[in-house]
Amino acid sequence: MSESRLRIVFMGTPVFAVKTLAALLERGHEVVGVYTRPDRRAGRGRKPSAPPVKTFAEKRGIPVFQPETLTPDATAQLADLAPDAVAVAAYGVFLPKAALDAPRLGCLNIHPSLLPKHRGASPVAASILEGAQTAGATVMLIDEGMDSGPILAQRRTKILPSERADALTDRLFDMGSALLVEALDDWSAGRISPVPQDDAAATITRRLTREDGRVDWTESAAALERKSRAFHPWPGTFTTWRGENLKIWQARATDSEGASGEPGTVFRAKNGGAAAICGEGALELVETQLQGGKRLPTAEFSLGRDFIGSVLG
Repeated sequence: MSESRLRIVFMGTPVFAVKTLAALLERGHEVVGVYTRPDRRAGRGRKPSAPPVKTFAEKRGIPVFQPETLTPDATAQLADLAPDAVAVAAYGVFLPKAALDAPRLGCLNIHPSLLPKHRGASPVAASILEGAQTAGATVMLIDEGMDSGPILAQRRTKILPSERADALTDRLFDMGSALLVEALDDWSAGRISPVPQDDAAATITRRLTREDGRVDWTESAAALERKSRAFHPWPGTFTTWRGENLKIWQARATDSEGASGEPGTVFRAKNGGAAAICGEGALELVETQLQGGKRLPTAEFSLGRDFIGSVLG
């Protein structure tokens, strides 16, 4: 139970944001409203699909609001809820100044990086791509900039060997959720002061696109292994084989000893699987999926196909 029960509006959308909403409720705060993105059509039938946060909130009888953007009317509605604070976790909607000014304690956001490093849309992927040894979660007060508000709390963790973006994101939001409820108690009690970010040390990440996942075989195997981890599950990593897309579900860097050919040439790996020559080293293709086919261990996929010796991409 929180030492001071607060009126909270929560804003979040994907499944890992549910952790934060659950943590606020477990702490004993009164969540008076939940803002999440509108339902989207998904799947083969293109049926409307509710965001995970909406499903969770409705089961607990919490009012849900789904504006496309925070228009003046939507912001006035937010102010009418009279929140002490707004807690944000991967909401995906810009908060105008009127919304930031609505709660007396401000809007607290979880960002899955060690700010000011990796501001922006893809902090977890950026950490893995750079080969960073550590990542972290930051709780900050939102201002009108992009992830530039003053920091209330921060915690770091090691990036595990072979850890992929989805697993690391999940861990960081576990950590961030606990950190947010602690920071909220301390902030409301006056025990912490916000620390301005060092803008000179800031780095910016951009939103990923499908094309980011295309493999360039002239890159090093180590870089491509990091990409396969950073881009899982979106946008994934892929190449082409015989003119069709070949998705690479799992890969690891290895050596190219005994192999010859241009980058992208597939050879039989020492363990009996398949690997492709890179600009430096080779990438073992552990699990792949040909367009329209099943996801398979590549050793099984290559049976009966002229895969070994072919050139990818």
